[in-house]
Amino acid sequence: MADNLENANQIKELSEKHRELDLQIKRLASGPDFDQIKLQRLKKEKLALKDQLAVLGANQVPDIIA
Repeated sequence: MADNLENANQIKELSEKHRELDLQIKRLASGPDFDQIKLQRLKKEKLALKDQLAVLGANQVPDIIA
């Protein structure tokens, strides 16, 4: 049970970071002159967070034997 709560908190934290990165990416890309390397770095970081969220989400679902 404690593991589920810990996973839920971690998912919440990572989701918030993911949203913040999304906003940063949108702000950076909307400017006339933006740093392409920084944009790519932020996108990779966002993708890594998405992967971590997918793993944590998969751990939340119990294995059901049909």
